[in-house]
Amino acid sequence: MMFRRTAKTSIVTAHATRGGFLLRALAVTGSVCVWTMSPGLAHAEERMAVIPTQTIYPGEIIEASRLEEVEVTNPALTGDYATSTEQVTGKVTSRTLLAGRVILMSGLRDPYTVERGKAVRIVFTNGPLTITAGGSPLENAAVGDLIRVRNTDSGVIVSGTVMKDGTIHVVAK
Repeated sequence: MMFRRTAKTSIVTAHATRGGFLLRALAVTGSVCVWTMSPGLAHAEERMAVIPTQTIYPGEIIEASRLEEVEVTNPALTGDYATSTEQVTGKVTSRTLLAGRVILMSGLRDPYTVERGKAVRIVFTNGPLTITAGGSPLENAAVGDLIRVRNTDSGVIVSGTVMKDGTIHVVAK
Protein backbone atom coordinates (compact mmCIF):
# COMPACT_ATOMS: atom_id res chain seq x y z
CA MET A 1 0.00 0.00 0.00
CA MET A 2 1.33 3.44 -0.89
CA PHE A 3 -0.82 5.53 1.44
CA ARG A 4 -3.08 5.44 4.47
CA ARG A 5 -6.41 7.13 4.99
CA THR A 6 -6.32 9.43 8.01
CA ALA A 7 -9.05 10.71 10.30
CA LYS A 8 -9.82 14.42 10.10
CA THR A 9 -10.51 14.95 13.83
CA SER A 10 -8.41 14.33 16.92
CA ILE A 11 -10.09 12.42 19.75
CA VAL A 12 -7.39 13.41 22.25
CA THR A 13 -8.00 17.14 21.89
CA ALA A 14 -11.75 16.63 22.16
CA HIS A 15 -11.46 14.83 25.52
CA ALA A 16 -8.51 16.78 26.95
CA THR A 17 -10.77 19.43 28.45
CA ARG A 18 -12.90 17.02 30.50
CA GLY A 19 -11.37 17.57 33.96
CA GLY A 20 -7.94 16.34 32.92
CA PHE A 21 -8.94 12.68 33.41
CA LEU A 22 -7.70 11.64 30.00
CA LEU A 23 -4.45 13.55 30.43
CA ARG A 24 -3.75 11.74 33.76
CA ALA A 25 -4.50 8.40 32.12
CA LEU A 26 -2.17 9.22 29.25
CA ALA A 27 0.62 10.27 31.62
CA VAL A 28 0.92 6.63 32.66
CA THR A 29 1.92 5.65 29.14
CA GLY A 30 4.94 7.77 28.24
CA SER A 31 4.88 7.29 24.46
CA VAL A 32 1.27 8.39 24.13
CA CYS A 33 1.90 11.32 26.47
CA VAL A 34 4.79 12.56 24.30
CA TRP A 35 2.50 12.40 21.27
CA THR A 36 -0.22 14.44 22.98
CA MET A 37 2.19 17.07 24.22
CA SER A 38 3.83 17.58 20.82
CA PRO A 39 1.43 16.64 18.01
CA GLY A 40 3.42 18.82 15.58
CA LEU A 41 6.37 16.44 15.83
CA ALA A 42 4.21 13.46 14.96
CA HIS A 43 3.02 15.18 11.77
CA ALA A 44 6.35 16.81 10.79
CA GLU A 45 7.38 14.00 8.43
CA GLU A 46 3.88 13.13 7.25
CA ARG A 47 3.55 13.41 3.46
CA MET A 48 0.12 13.77 1.93
CA ALA A 49 -1.17 12.84 -1.52
CA VAL A 50 -4.44 13.45 -3.34
CA ILE A 51 -6.38 10.52 -4.79
CA PRO A 52 -9.70 10.44 -6.66
CA THR A 53 -12.57 8.63 -4.95
CA GLN A 54 -13.97 7.63 -8.35
CA THR A 55 -12.62 7.39 -11.90
CA ILE A 56 -12.16 10.77 -13.63
CA TYR A 57 -11.91 10.69 -17.42
CA PRO A 58 -9.80 12.91 -19.75
CA GLY A 59 -11.34 16.32 -20.43
CA GLU A 60 -13.35 16.40 -17.18
CA ILE A 61 -12.97 19.27 -14.73
CA ILE A 62 -11.83 17.95 -11.34
CA GLU A 63 -14.18 18.74 -8.44
CA ALA A 64 -13.11 18.72 -4.78
CA SER A 65 -16.02 16.40 -3.90
CA ARG A 66 -14.38 13.64 -5.98
CA LEU A 67 -11.02 13.86 -4.18
CA GLU A 68 -9.51 12.67 -0.92
CA GLU A 69 -6.25 13.55 0.84
CA VAL A 70 -4.34 10.55 2.22
CA GLU A 71 -1.06 10.00 4.06
CA VAL A 72 1.78 8.57 1.96
CA THR A 73 3.31 5.49 3.60
CA ASN A 74 5.54 4.34 0.74
CA PRO A 75 8.94 6.08 1.04
CA ALA A 76 9.73 5.18 -2.59
CA LEU A 77 6.82 7.27 -3.90
CA THR A 78 8.41 10.28 -5.58
CA GLY A 79 7.61 12.59 -8.39
CA ASP A 80 5.33 15.48 -9.05
CA TYR A 81 2.14 14.19 -7.44
CA ALA A 82 -0.58 16.43 -5.99
CA THR A 83 -0.27 17.03 -2.24
CA SER A 84 -3.43 19.07 -1.62
CA THR A 85 -6.90 19.27 -3.13
CA GLU A 86 -6.41 23.00 -3.83
CA GLN A 87 -3.69 22.12 -6.37
CA VAL A 88 -6.02 20.05 -8.56
CA THR A 89 -9.51 21.47 -8.01
CA GLY A 90 -10.71 23.21 -11.17
CA LYS A 91 -8.00 21.67 -13.37
CA VAL A 92 -8.74 19.47 -16.38
CA THR A 93 -7.21 16.03 -16.68
CA SER A 94 -5.53 14.82 -19.84
CA ARG A 95 -5.36 11.22 -18.58
CA THR A 96 -7.77 8.82 -16.93
CA LEU A 97 -7.43 9.16 -13.15
CA LEU A 98 -8.21 5.89 -11.40
CA ALA A 99 -9.80 5.79 -7.97
CA GLY A 100 -7.24 5.22 -5.23
CA ARG A 101 -4.19 6.22 -7.33
CA VAL A 102 -2.11 9.36 -6.81
CA ILE A 103 -2.70 12.24 -9.22
CA LEU A 104 0.36 13.36 -11.17
CA MET A 105 0.50 17.10 -11.84
CA SER A 106 1.90 16.46 -15.34
CA GLY A 107 -1.48 14.99 -16.32
CA LEU A 108 -3.40 18.18 -15.46
CA ARG A 109 -3.90 21.50 -17.24
CA ASP A 110 -5.87 24.70 -16.78
CA PRO A 111 -9.27 24.78 -18.50
CA TYR A 112 -9.34 26.39 -21.93
CA THR A 113 -10.47 30.01 -22.04
CA VAL A 114 -10.98 29.98 -25.81
CA GLU A 115 -11.77 27.00 -28.00
CA ARG A 116 -10.94 26.40 -31.63
CA GLY A 117 -13.60 27.70 -34.02
CA LYS A 118 -15.66 29.59 -31.42
CA ALA A 119 -16.11 33.33 -31.88
CA VAL A 120 -13.77 35.63 -29.92
CA ARG A 121 -12.99 39.33 -29.87
CA ILE A 122 -9.57 40.42 -31.21
CA VAL A 123 -8.20 43.61 -29.62
CA PHE A 124 -5.31 45.76 -30.88
CA THR A 125 -4.17 48.69 -28.74
CA ASN A 126 -1.49 51.22 -29.65
CA GLY A 127 -1.51 54.24 -27.32
CA PRO A 128 -4.95 55.88 -27.46
CA LEU A 129 -5.95 53.84 -30.53
CA THR A 130 -7.95 50.64 -29.92
CA ILE A 131 -9.22 48.44 -32.74
CA THR A 132 -11.50 45.45 -32.17
CA ALA A 133 -12.67 42.80 -34.57
CA GLY A 134 -14.32 39.41 -34.54
CA GLY A 135 -12.08 36.40 -34.77
CA SER A 136 -11.96 32.64 -34.84
CA PRO A 137 -9.17 30.88 -32.87
CA LEU A 138 -7.23 28.25 -34.80
CA GLU A 139 -6.43 26.31 -31.58
CA ASN A 140 -7.56 25.80 -28.00
CA ALA A 141 -5.83 27.95 -25.39
CA ALA A 142 -5.80 28.94 -21.72
CA VAL A 143 -5.13 32.38 -20.23
CA GLY A 144 -1.68 33.68 -21.18
CA ASP A 145 -1.18 31.37 -24.18
CA LEU A 146 0.00 32.80 -27.50
CA ILE A 147 -2.29 31.57 -30.29
CA ARG A 148 -3.16 32.24 -33.94
CA VAL A 149 -6.55 33.78 -34.73
CA ARG A 150 -8.30 34.38 -38.06
CA ASN A 151 -9.97 37.77 -38.43
CA THR A 152 -13.50 36.87 -39.59
CA ASP A 153 -13.88 40.11 -41.58
CA SER A 154 -10.63 40.11 -43.55
CA GLY A 155 -9.46 36.50 -43.29
CA VAL A 156 -6.02 37.62 -42.08
CA ILE A 157 -4.36 35.37 -39.50
CA VAL A 158 -2.75 37.17 -36.54
CA SER A 159 -1.11 36.00 -33.32
CA GLY A 160 -2.17 37.19 -29.90
CA THR A 161 -2.30 36.46 -26.19
CA VAL A 162 -5.42 35.07 -24.53
CA MET A 163 -6.72 37.29 -21.70
CA LYS A 164 -8.92 36.36 -18.70
CA ASP A 165 -12.05 37.84 -20.27
CA GLY A 166 -11.65 35.63 -23.37
CA THR A 167 -10.39 38.36 -25.68
CA ILE A 168 -7.20 38.02 -27.69
CA HIS A 169 -4.75 40.92 -27.58
CA VAL A 170 -2.50 41.29 -30.59
CA VAL A 171 0.61 43.44 -30.84
CA ALA A 172 2.12 45.34 -33.78
CA LYS A 173 5.04 43.73 -35.63
